[in-house]
Amino acid sequence: MAVADRSNKSANDSGSLDRYSLGERLRQIRKENGWTLVEVAKRSGLATSTVSKVERGLMSLAYDRFMQLADGLEVDVSELFTPEGESFAPESFAITRAGEAGHHETDLYVYDMLGADLSHKQMVPMFGIIRAHDVRDFSEFVKHPGEEFLMVLEGELEVHIEGREPVQLGVHDSIYFDSGMGHLYVSAGKKDTKIIVVCAHSSAARNNVQT
Repeated sequence: MAVADRSNKSANDSGSLDRYSLGERLRQIRKENGWTLVEVAKRSGLATSTVSKVERGLMSLAYDRFMQLADGLEVDVSELFTPEGESFAPESFAITRAGEAGHHETDLYVYDMLGADLSHKQMVPMFGIIRAHDVRDFSEFVKHPGEEFLMVLEGELEVHIEGREPVQLGVHDSIYFDSGMGHLYVSAGKKDTKIIVVCAHSSAARNNVQT
């Protein structure tokens, strides 16, 4: 039985990625495969300038672009946080201690990646803090193949889904939807909202990474 437990890891191995550490890891993966920036951009569907800025620690990506980049590098997103982790197998389980989750920040969201020691999972669970307080903070909707579940832990949240009226959620309210629809999360109160999010990717997307 495979058991992943981060409790014995040092603070330096906690999986927290600032922009520069993430950029170094992405560059390492790219060079190990002998790919140019242009090739990674073509594989991921991102602009070459975007890939370059991420590698140099000049840009943080939203979740959908982050997943695109991981797919283009042919790695599971968990491997960007814990390259020494294990692939999910029957009877696997992972323990994520408080304060030891894989950490990713953007200007609008903060995400702690839960269970990041296990790669190639069907679900990607995250604890999130929503820094955005106005839908106009975003330049575009977020969308990615699969399904998404969200529950509000603290605060008030406004969920914007493209083509639909905004949905207001309070503490312990939840929503489940097709994440291929454009969507945005905005804190509706004065404080940043805390949430739990679980993303499940489509079979096609998972197969592209595993093959």
